Amino acid sequence: MSVLWSFLLYIILLGDINANSFLGYALFRNETDRLALLAIKDEITVDPHGVFNSWNNSLHHCQWEGISCSIKHPGRVTILNLSSQGLVGSISPHIGNLSFLRSIVLQNNSFHGEIPQEVVKLFRLRILYLNNNTFGGEVPKNLTNCKDLREIKFIDNNLTGEFPIELTSLPNLAVLDLSLNNFQGKIPPAIGNVSSLIFLGLLEARLEGSIPEEIGQLTRLQSLLIGGNNLTGAIPSTLYNLSSLISISLAFNKLEGGLPGDIGLRFPNIKRLTIGGNRFTGVIPFSLSNASQLKIISFPLNSFTGPVPGELGRLANLSWIGLNDNLLGTGSGDDLSFIPYLTNCSRLEKLFLGRNLLKGPLPNSIANLSSQIRYLSIGKNQIYGTVPSEIGNLVNLNVLDMQHNMFHGNIPPTIGNLQNLFQLYFHGNNFTGQIPSTLGNITFLYDLAFGENHLSGNIPPSLGNCHDLLNLYLALNELDGYIPESMFRLSSIVFINLSFNSLTGTLPPDVGNLKQLESLDVSQNKLSGSIPSSLGSCLSLMSLRMNSNSFQGTIPQTLSALRGLNELDLSCNNLSGMIPEYIGSLPFLQILNISFNDLEGEVPETGIFKNASIISLIGNKKLCGGIPELKFPACNFLHSNQRGISQALKVIVTLIIVAICSAVLVGLLIIRYRKNNSVVNLSSAPLNHQFIQISYQELLQATEGFSEANLIGSGSYGSVYKGFLHNTQSFVAVKVFDFRCRGASKSFTSECKALRYIRHRNLLKILSVCSSLDYQGNDFRAIVYEFMPGRSLESWLYPQKDVDKQGKFRSLNLEQRLNIAIQVASALEYLHCHCQPSIVHCDLKPSNVLLDKDMVAHVGDFGLAKVLSKVSADSKDDKSTSAIIKGSIGYVAPEYGMSKGANIQGDVYSFGILLLEMFTAKRPTDDMFQEDLNLHNFTRIALPNRVKDIVDQNLISDEEIGGRIQECLVSVLKVGISCSVESPRDRMKIIDVVRELHLIKEAYGREGIFYTMKD
Repeated sequence: MSVLWSFLLYIILLGDINANSFLGYALFRNETDRLALLAIKDEITVDPHGVFNSWNNSLHHCQWEGISCSIKHPGRVTILNLSSQGLVGSISPHIGNLSFLRSIVLQNNSFHGEIPQEVVKLFRLRILYLNNNTFGGEVPKNLTNCKDLREIKFIDNNLTGEFPIELTSLPNLAVLDLSLNNFQGKIPPAIGNVSSLIFLGLLEARLEGSIPEEIGQLTRLQSLLIGGNNLTGAIPSTLYNLSSLISISLAFNKLEGGLPGDIGLRFPNIKRLTIGGNRFTGVIPFSLSNASQLKIISFPLNSFTGPVPGELGRLANLSWIGLNDNLLGTGSGDDLSFIPYLTNCSRLEKLFLGRNLLKGPLPNSIANLSSQIRYLSIGKNQIYGTVPSEIGNLVNLNVLDMQHNMFHGNIPPTIGNLQNLFQLYFHGNNFTGQIPSTLGNITFLYDLAFGENHLSGNIPPSLGNCHDLLNLYLALNELDGYIPESMFRLSSIVFINLSFNSLTGTLPPDVGNLKQLESLDVSQNKLSGSIPSSLGSCLSLMSLRMNSNSFQGTIPQTLSALRGLNELDLSCNNLSGMIPEYIGSLPFLQILNISFNDLEGEVPETGIFKNASIISLIGNKKLCGGIPELKFPACNFLHSNQRGISQALKVIVTLIIVAICSAVLVGLLIIRYRKNNSVVNLSSAPLNHQFIQISYQELLQATEGFSEANLIGSGSYGSVYKGFLHNTQSFVAVKVFDFRCRGASKSFTSECKALRYIRHRNLLKILSVCSSLDYQGNDFRAIVYEFMPGRSLESWLYPQKDVDKQGKFRSLNLEQRLNIAIQVASALEYLHCHCQPSIVHCDLKPSNVLLDKDMVAHVGDFGLAKVLSKVSADSKDDKSTSAIIKGSIGYVAPEYGMSKGANIQGDVYSFGILLLEMFTAKRPTDDMFQEDLNLHNFTRIALPNRVKDIVDQNLISDEEIGGRIQECLVSVLKVGISCSVESPRDRMKIIDVVRELHLIKEAYGREGIFYTMKD
């Protein structure tokens, strides 16, 4: 033996062979594991972080990233950990050859396909984490072979079939989490056999039936999370025998019955008790105070009655009390007597009591609640009296909701001490006096609702200090005086309602500064002067109500720029002149009321003027003509010479317009010629002079060194980071291009080129471009966008990890999906029809649709966009390029695969697939779509009678589908089918898509369909 080692040492010293590799060969001759790992690597199609770069022959496989090997059995892989690497692909069946595996951790990636059956060969396996991927199919049979399995996490996938009953035979299983999947059937009674179980998670798993009595046999169980299913019946009495339980979530099922009076004694270790969104009745047991470890009590959306127990004040660890949306209250007028006891809960952060029957005065001790309290909601009860000035002591409050009670007296000026408030709701009470000027101290406030009170005096100019204000509701008060000019410096404001007051003066021209404004209501006041022409600069306006004032003059021509306007009410003023022709061409206008003015001349017959049911022109005695249904007299011109003069003027005006347009066209051609014959330096020529100037150093600081903690997502050409710009005090999204990826440079240039031309409320807004060098001297390119806190549409369409404040797993409802569809279609219409030259997005898909905090959609990622040199009316191919257009599989139009160039009907196809996906929650790349079956055909053959079988079950429940709701869904899906037909010529035009979706929303919205769905 010593001779052999001497020989090996001699060879190594000669340098003919690397020591590590030689010893690796000599000691770890078994190739099985290495070949299995390489087979796993071969199934990966996207590796954004380069995790597999180390998986090569220069390193032993035990040194590859994500791999750990056994010390006792050299060369045998025991741990495969590729967690959170952004990987896309499937799992190779060769994973079954890694027979020494103890741990598989593949969570937080995009693995798809089925979980390979070969996993059952891994009899040493203890941990199997596949959560947060897109695995489909059923859980592999015979996992009972892996008798040593202790933890299974399959959370947030697309697994189907019955509850995998085989798992109940695993003798050592401690953690089982199958949440956020698409199982069917019931929780099997056999679950009681898993006596080793400590954690059971079945949230949002589509299960039904009752909770089995056998669950009471799990004597070691600490966490039982079965909320968000369709479970019925009462809580089995055996459940209350599980004294080891720490966390219980039964929320959002259809459970009924009451809670036992001794529940606090039965669960002495309980910390989180979440049962909201069920049908529970009875009183809240006083014995909860015996569960001294309780941190969260969440009982909303039930039918609990009686008093709120003051004994809850004994729970020193309590941080969350959620009792909203019940029937709590005794009618005695002393229903808030429990508040003083809660002052002992020094860790209380959230107190939700809204929408109950609580009656009585608000105790002064409300101001003595925990200094950590952030949410205080007591709205929609029967609380009266005054708000104590000491409320200003709760300086960490983020939300204060006292709406729709019976409060009176003044709003205390100490409210201005709450400088961390985001939302303040005092509307629907009997408050008097003035609005405190101290509100200006709450600079982070974004919702302010003081409407429906008896407030008087001026609107305080200090409101202009609330630079983040988005929604301002002061309607139905007795306010007077001028609208302060400082309000028109609130550049971020979206909603203003000052209606039904006694405000005087004019609407200042500064209103044009409100570029984000979507709704302005100053109706029923005493305002005068002309309608400011600067309103035409508020390009985001959708609703404009100025009725019942004393405005005079003509309707400004500049309002023609408000292409998104869907409601215009100028009635009951002193307006004169003719009705502008452009009103008939506003594409989304659905309500028009200009009645009771002094308008004159001929009524147009275009656009909205064709529908007498949605316009009101009465009370204008000088109007004539229009469609017969309006019943105006015919227009009679008395003097022929006047007609001749009128015609001459029209000819002169036409000639002038033609001359101006010709001059502009020539100028544009010259500019374009020069631009095409010069090289644009993006680093020295910013896209727009309004964009902020930003350096590499600032972006480095904003993203904390492009840290992984700030990583939002990764794509083919780089990564997107969340950042905070200190000079503007705002969050941004920074898209950093990786020039090691082929096509990244072209993608950057394409996106910049496209973004120079566009501006629309449903397109992602670009803030700046950085073209520089990093600190290593490498080229650095980044585009800075506004940050979208609502995440991508893709993250909403599929089972979510995030929950709302009541513990409910969030998904999009019918109205939200329809709104998003309209907004995306509107963005495409703008790109195709209102940009010169037209722009084709080329990569429309859910991950490229981002949502802001109000769930408004913004289309982004123009890295593949094409600025067309010429697009004909019939949407022929762009002849400017012969290159095949790249895009995402499943969304790319069929003609692109035949070397056709970019065309706007290709975007329509992608939109059609997107629309079908939004309402079915089926990806076009789903494994179920094989051969001739695709998402288009899958939907088409199911309509109209089987719509229930194909729509997203998160969208509706069994009792909701039917009648008008089914018709609404069928109508929407038919639009998606019409957009995604194979022939480009047969697809709907995008302008017709927008119109049709608006009509669907209007038709079914009037019938209260969306309200019903929300309930």
